[in-house]
Amino acid sequence: MRAVLRRRAELIGAVLGVAAAGAAAGIAVERAVVRHLRRNPADPYTAEPFDRLPYDEARTVTAADGTDLHVEIVERAEGLELDADFADRLLGAPPAEPTVVFVHGFCLDMGTFHFQRKELTRRGDYRLVFYDQPGHGRSGRLESGEYDLADLGRALRAVLDDTVPEGPVVLVGHSMGGMAVMAFAEQFPEWFGDRVVGTVLISTSGSLLAETKIGLPALVARLGAPLLPLVHVGARRASPVLERARVATSDLAWLLTRRYGFGAPGPSPTLISYVEQMNSRTSVDTVGRYLRTLYTHARYPALAALRTTPTLVIVGDKDMIIPLTHSEEIVRYLPDAEFVAIPDSGHVVTLEHADVVNEHLIEFLGKIT
Repeated sequence: MRAVLRRRAELIGAVLGVAAAGAAAGIAVERAVVRHLRRNPADPYTAEPFDRLPYDEARTVTAADGTDLHVEIVERAEGLELDADFADRLLGAPPAEPTVVFVHGFCLDMGTFHFQRKELTRRGDYRLVFYDQPGHGRSGRLESGEYDLADLGRALRAVLDDTVPEGPVVLVGHSMGGMAVMAFAEQFPEWFGDRVVGTVLISTSGSLLAETKIGLPALVARLGAPLLPLVHVGARRASPVLERARVATSDLAWLLTRRYGFGAPGPSPTLISYVEQMNSRTSVDTVGRYLRTLYTHARYPALAALRTTPTLVIVGDKDMIIPLTHSEEIVRYLPDAEFVAIPDSGHVVTLEHADVVNEHLIEFLGKIT
């Protein structure tokens, strides 16, 4: 009997040894691949000041659920008000320029709109408001319970009440940010056509179907709604272990970000790293708390409120996280919306093809102001 147990122990030890060797070899290969891909002397973004763009004011806005939201405001360029005053004297009161409010997506932060912020700040035509959604970036986290898209809609309302108490607004939502805009429209339809004079929905969905990955591992995506409470509890309990595992597999995370976040061949290594850093700053606990609300998102009826305002829908044609068909379905509900599918772009189209996004965004803003 002892001999049998000894042989089994030796066999198990051999298997574990082979597995460990294989894992070590896999990690070595993975790191070598990442090092090779990151070597791109022609990368135009190596000196880009990510997370260092200027702002005129930073403030904290408290959402209805008690979460503190980090907000940054960029005012219109000085001197433009003189032109408005001159026009007022000659032609009567000119229409007020809208404040443009940006709402980012899941596992990201306001840096998603880095290039839109940079270009619109350079132009100085509009007042800009950016904020980190609950549990993301520099905003606070819930003390208990799960996040809910309805609460994200109310968080957007809190930001608007605090930063734009009057005057027209244009809402720009990327991915889950677009869903938050829809949740806001569902709860406060009276804002549209009156206060909200335009909406931009980027790489988002009106109803996340079962096959949509929303940036999560395929294993989690296949679990389905019935098991989401277990995933949520498991993520909370195991979060310290998962956080350590995330650090240990950072090279793999970089490769996955490259594969699923971008659409063009040979994307900028700097942009990949920037997106992966935003992902990694979102805790495992926050990810778990969002799962249920993302997988039960169903707000196509809320789009009815947007029919009273001009809408621009933008998507990358190679988006593997929220596919092109979801934007096409939004346009089916909003037949008057402008629709732009950007070739060779993935989910983070605002970064990957920033010039194209900026061109359409600036053109859209010019039409409604």
